[in-house]
Amino acid sequence: MALGRDIAVDLGTSAVRIYARGKGLRVDEPSVAAIDKVTGKMLGAGLAAQRMLGRTPGNIAAIRPLIGGAISDYEMTERMLRELIRKVDSVALFKPRILITVPSGITEVEERAVIDAGIAAGARKIFLIEAPIASALGAGVDIAEPDGHMVVDIGGGTTDIAVLSLSGVVRSGSLKIAGDAFSDAIVRYVKRKHNILIGERTAENLKLELGSVYPSPDVNTMEVKGRCLLTGLPRVFTINSDELRDAFEEPVEHILEELRSVLENTPPELVADVSSNGIVLTGGGALLRGLDTLVTARTNIRCNIANNTALCGVHGAGKALNWLNEMQEGAINLARQRQLDR
Repeated sequence: MALGRDIAVDLGTSAVRIYARGKGLRVDEPSVAAIDKVTGKMLGAGLAAQRMLGRTPGNIAAIRPLIGGAISDYEMTERMLRELIRKVDSVALFKPRILITVPSGITEVEERAVIDAGIAAGARKIFLIEAPIASALGAGVDIAEPDGHMVVDIGGGTTDIAVLSLSGVVRSGSLKIAGDAFSDAIVRYVKRKHNILIGERTAENLKLELGSVYPSPDVNTMEVKGRCLLTGLPRVFTINSDELRDAFEEPVEHILEELRSVLENTPPELVADVSSNGIVLTGGGALLRGLDTLVTARTNIRCNIANNTALCGVHGAGKALNWLNEMQEGAINLARQRQLDR
């Protein structure tokens, strides 16, 4: 029986990943919780709850308790976390210390919500780490040296862009535009262009199979089923990768604009370092075809996609567990720090 394990939680909008010290990655499940609205009983969390999305009777609610990287439903987040942490730490003698990743654009209120949810879910102590730092560590970037590195972490609900040096964030930007925004863009495009309504999971499959943000000589197609808005009946239609590139134009431009803004506000010495070291793309959204090529074309800076990019955040947070005794417990007050920097 363990006395009390240290745990790292990558609390994402689309997935919760949990890393236990000495055991590695133990949980990788969707950020979804299902509850019986009549009895209040928790029916499932993670993968079990995701299967219920869009398929539940009136008395069962399957919801995503995090939106845009922030907690939108505190109680459901706490119960989902408790359920998933139990899979890792069910027989420990003491409550675990938990390190949680948070977006660099988090507010003090959102920080407090994350800490309170972690404590309520069974943590003895809560520590926070900014997502770009965790992702850089997971990607194998040496951020301890006085050398500038840029990380663009595109998750499910937020895109975090940061220039790192001496184990800290020098300049950063955070957008609530990421993987989910690309899926939503597909739903809107299909509705506008084809007069067909498709579901969230269909849009996600399209993004993974055909998603592209840079012109390619190869045009791929895919058959999709949806509901015709004119007749209300099922309909099968074909969509191609060029169409999806048009659908992605708006969210991609927002991300590129934020990236340029972070570079413009970075000290010249560090910009020179970034130009030499390149930009590292992490997070599940980094897998969109052609994104690295597009970033390179727009910035004239070499861009690399990290290995095992979707898991960089949780593996980096797992590495940071080794420094838990030196870290500040509780809120890191990023919003207050940004005000002081100005």
